[in-house]
Amino acid sequence: MHAFDVLGDPVRRRILELLATGERTSGEVSAVIRSEFGISQPAVSQHLRVLRESGFASVRAEGTRRLYAVQAEPLREVDAWLDRFRGFWEQRLDALGTELARGRRERRLREETSGDD
Repeated sequence: MHAFDVLGDPVRRRILELLATGERTSGEVSAVIRSEFGISQPAVSQHLRVLRESGFASVRAEGTRRLYAVQAEPLREVDAWLDRFRGFWEQRLDALGTELARGRRERRLREETSGDD
């Protein structure tokens, strides 16, 4: 499955957000996802399986618990793909930063000028 097919699903994106804060048990993940999305535990398990099989998550056994964690490599690949497009929004963000600084400077000059009265 292609990385964007995996990430295209809002449930899987949310699971990755949860795992980004650290390892979580399948039960913890399932409880959050079930409450937020209203899906069954088997459906959550299916999403975890997709994440695991596509390399976005790993699982390890600790006694009877299964702990899931994010795997960085597929995310690096997505980041590398996005890097081609980063210039489009970075230029706009730089321009926005310039306009905000200009507005602050003009406001400060107006305040200084009006304070001289």
